[in-house]
Amino acid sequence: MKLRLAHLYPKLMNIYGDRGNIMALRHRCEARGIEFDATELELGDKFDANAYDMAFMGGAQDVEQRRVAEDFRTVKGEPLRAAVEDGFVFFAVCGGYQLAGHYYRGFDGDELPGAGILDLHTIHPGPEAKRFIGNVVAEWNGATLVGFENHGGRTYLGAGVQPFARMVAGNGNNGDGWEGAVYRNTFGTYLHGSLLPKNPRFADHLLTLAL
Repeated sequence: MKLRLAHLYPKLMNIYGDRGNIMALRHRCEARGIEFDATELELGDKFDANAYDMAFMGGAQDVEQRRVAEDFRTVKGEPLRAAVEDGFVFFAVCGGYQLAGHYYRGFDGDELPGAGILDLHTIHPGPEAKRFIGNVVAEWNGATLVGFENHGGRTYLGAGVQPFARMVAGNGNNGDGWEGAVYRNTFGTYLHGSLLPKNPRFADHLLTLAL
């Protein structure tokens, strides 16, 4: 048995050490005798859902997000959207989570279009606004999730998605008591840590869906 993963923009979208999520998935596969094959897809590389079982996209600062956004929307976005509708597993953290929505509006009012995979949008309230930074505890599927958030943008969910987890401690999407978003087998979250090494039950949930 083999799990084939597409790692989107690992050189640009990896500022918070989210490559640790890939390492956790590899370890948990290999511990069970499952071969793990990760392919790195950078700017200009096509995404073919038939070649993979799962995709991951990490976080970055605004500069890197701007470099990635156009490619994500026009090159990889359409085939990934179609795959998500068909049940493909996609896991996006922080900047990847924001770009999976409809748009990210910076504090200067400049709007960065997203890939529209998730029905949500993100707005930065301005340089004087409180930054959401610190340790997080949340409830997911009857279990506890722990992680670390560090984001200025506030994400607002549309009717087409559900929250990923309920906040116990921390800020989450926008301070409304919820964290992340779920649509079919796609999960978006602000939780770093890296998230999967700290939360093996959720890591195994992703692997089960993908396999």
